[in-house]
Amino acid sequence: MTSEVMRIFIPATLAFLIGIGITPFVTHFLYKYKMWKPKAGKVALDGTAAVEFNRLHEERETGVPRFGGIIVWTSVLLTADLLSLLARVYPTAFSDLAFISRGQTWLPLAALAVGALVGFIDDLFEVTGRQGIKLRVRLLVVAVVATFCAWWFYDKLDVSSVSFPFLNIPLELGVWFIPFFVLVALFIYAGGVIDGIDGLSGGTFASIFAAYAGIAFFQNQLDIAALSAAISGGLLAFLWFNIPPARFYLTETGTMSLTLALTVIAFFTDTLGGGRGVSVLPIIALLLVVTVLSNILQMFWKKFFGRKLFRIAPLHHHFEALGWPPHKVTMRYWVVGVVAAIIGLSIALLG
Repeated sequence: MTSEVMRIFIPATLAFLIGIGITPFVTHFLYKYKMWKPKAGKVALDGTAAVEFNRLHEERETGVPRFGGIIVWTSVLLTADLLSLLARVYPTAFSDLAFISRGQTWLPLAALAVGALVGFIDDLFEVTGRQGIKLRVRLLVVAVVATFCAWWFYDKLDVSSVSFPFLNIPLELGVWFIPFFVLVALFIYAGGVIDGIDGLSGGTFASIFAAYAGIAFFQNQLDIAALSAAISGGLLAFLWFNIPPARFYLTETGTMSLTLALTVIAFFTDTLGGGRGVSVLPIIALLLVVTVLSNILQMFWKKFFGRKLFRIAPLHHHFEALGWPPHKVTMRYWVVGVVAAIIGLSIALLG
């Protein structure tokens, strides 16, 4: 048991230390080349100006760099590659620590890398004064990546069902497993807009991936557990510098990579691992779910009732508009996120 715990603890620690180590260099580059939006202002999902959001955040939008997600995915990829290299050079000492494997982590690492690249391009467009990649194009990218991953599960891994807590028989979806997978990926990606207040997204995603590291560990999917723990470690390194006042924001290169990887990991910890990783996803990722639902409700209210339900959506900005200091919103979200992760983990293990 001790050696298995170290297989999770060491990648998490290494990713954290690498993230801390590379941040000064990344920060220097981002500030030297002013990698933030040249002009403040945001447009709401319905195409109108986001007046309330701009009032709250306009000043910070043009002085704080984007691309903070680089810290997370770079630390994870370097950790994975370094441990694999050490395992080849010193197999006796490091073979158990290498967690890149065809059976478990190739797919989530590929999803992480594709999301990081597409998100990086979107951020680059934003800071160079051009319009970022349109939302429908980003959704299409997520759908395409998710479709490939779903096909891999369905065809290569022979997975076509999902499990539910306290039920002994998985729900067989057949070929409908593929669109279900895609819908889950799109929904989780939509929750990435939680990246809007200093420290909020880092703490939220860190608790989510920590919970899935625990689920995978108890399923004996140690490579998935190590990857999830490494992502948590990278997020904590990001969070170290993102605590108010934030040094940079996670932005698209962070949120797209993390949400795609999270979706794949959730399905790996479901029927494939003899667990319930998908059904507890709405609990563990409760804050992402609330974020998406608040946006949906806001658009519904404006369309059918001609007025807003919230002062501003998503919900965390509504609390800001009510007068809550940003740090209070962040810390209360952290509390809710940790509690939700613990509850979801408990249900996954006991259900």
